[in-house]
Amino acid sequence: MTSIGDAAKTALCNQLLGRWAAEQLGLTGEDAKAYAMALAKAAMRSEGRDVVSEIRNDFDAAGVTRSEQEILRVMTEFTIQAGQQMSGGSGVSLDAAAVLLKRNLVSR
Repeated sequence: MTSIGDAAKTALCNQLLGRWAAEQLGLTGEDAKAYAMALAKAAMRSEGRDVVSEIRNDFDAAGVTRSEQEILRVMTEFTIQAGQQMSGGSGVSLDAAAVLLKRNLVSR
């Protein structure tokens, strides 16, 4: 990652992917939010961590049948969505999004 914008985009993508994965795992409400946040935080702490493998392991442990290709497809969709949101398409400035992300990661 080369900038705070890249870091914020990656964190947002991981959080969106985590929420999708939580849904596949049957998690709801606070449990789903906690799973998604834990995935995003762990990935931020150890850059290069393989989020797809982590999700794959969680799916395997829970008996969720999803291919790695499907996980990668969903991850690609969320990467595009995160990029659009971070570029201002959502009406939120990049700086404001970065501050909110930092607050959310630090407060958990």
